[in-house]
Amino acid sequence: MDQLLPADVFIVVNKTVLQDDRKILVSLYEPLIGGLAINLYNTLWTYLDQLELISTEYTHNVLLNSMMISVNEMMDARKKLEGMGLLKTYVKKGSVNSYIYELYSPLSAKEFLNNPILSTALYNALGVQEYERRVEFFKIPSINLKSYEDITAKFSDIFSWTTDSLRNIEIYNLKNKTTRPLEIVSKIDVNTVLSLLPEELLNPRSVTKEVRSFLMKISFIYNYDNEAMVELIRNSITDKHTIDKTKLRDLASKCYQFENLGKLPSLIYKNQPEYLRTTKTGVSKRLQMIHLFETTSPYDFIASKYKTGTPSNSDLKLLSYLLIDLDLKPGVVNVLVDYVLRTNNNTLTKGYVDVIASQWKKSNIETVEDAMEIAEKEYHKRKEATSKKGKKEEKKPSWYHQEIAEDLASEEEIHALEEKLRG
Repeated sequence: MDQLLPADVFIVVNKTVLQDDRKILVSLYEPLIGGLAINLYNTLWTYLDQLELISTEYTHNVLLNSMMISVNEMMDARKKLEGMGLLKTYVKKGSVNSYIYELYSPLSAKEFLNNPILSTALYNALGVQEYERRVEFFKIPSINLKSYEDITAKFSDIFSWTTDSLRNIEIYNLKNKTTRPLEIVSKIDVNTVLSLLPEELLNPRSVTKEVRSFLMKISFIYNYDNEAMVELIRNSITDKHTIDKTKLRDLASKCYQFENLGKLPSLIYKNQPEYLRTTKTGVSKRLQMIHLFETTSPYDFIASKYKTGTPSNSDLKLLSYLLIDLDLKPGVVNVLVDYVLRTNNNTLTKGYVDVIASQWKKSNIETVEDAMEIAEKEYHKRKEATSKKGKKEEKKPSWYHQEIAEDLASEEEIHALEEKLRG
């Protein structure tokens, strides 16, 4: 686990040709990763030497003081830059950890807006009007050249070679504008999907590496499985037995919006960010539960509560509300879901969840341990209130601090949950 300390040192390495990409960074990247991440990118840039190749060694304390931010804020911003392909990080462990931060160029506007993951995320972040305004800003003006003649000179019209000027050309390793592709793990197996489509319907040779990547991105955006993707592809095949990517993309979006009351997917953390995970080690049952909460996505966690392994639409909308509207961290959402299910007759009631979630948001609960502690306090308050009214005591979550061992989750229960989450 990456546990960064202010005393840890770093150098910055330029892996690209850095240019003034402020308009792209602010207009396209900032709505997705925030101003702090963009500021970190620009700050690391300033640490490079005059040739913009490599920096001298700094401590992170210098960076934190310069930006007036905490370690957690810096880690959050750094992870967002890494996820977006703007930064790559290496670490060498020691008494003082040593980091290397490699800077990469942002995508061009064309590459960004033609990327289904990034364009969808930006559209949902900005709304239709602002999204279209920004797209318009980067468009090349269209000029009618019908009545014009192209009189541009060719290279060979102007230049020629003499035999005494010819020489062996040496290949140099020169600086170049370099970008990092988005690294994703898709829910689908493209080979399985294609095997379910007969060759007379889809020409396998037309499914290039680029098309495969596109299918994985669409699956990732909308959380579609193999079966859903097969159906979408069937309805997007042209008369020439190829996949119409524009049609597939539109169909995927319309189906998703139909199932989610017109909403489009937004970018959220898949599971608890590394910098917000516990540093405690051990084999106690409580620590095992913390590990599960931290390393499991809310979708997978809630799915594990269903015998079918598929959450209801209402539960998925509730997850969307907690993760997107309230911006709760995934591990915190897992604790909340577990707490509510155990204390509310195994039912996720929107009103009940909302009251607790809003309280946790106001209390700035971001870690699993803090969520478990505040849930324990909430449980004890409700227990006291219930006792005074003479009502039946609610069932307590198994991960609470207990003096009676049998009240804790058994090893078998934890193992069963882990197996279910692994699918």
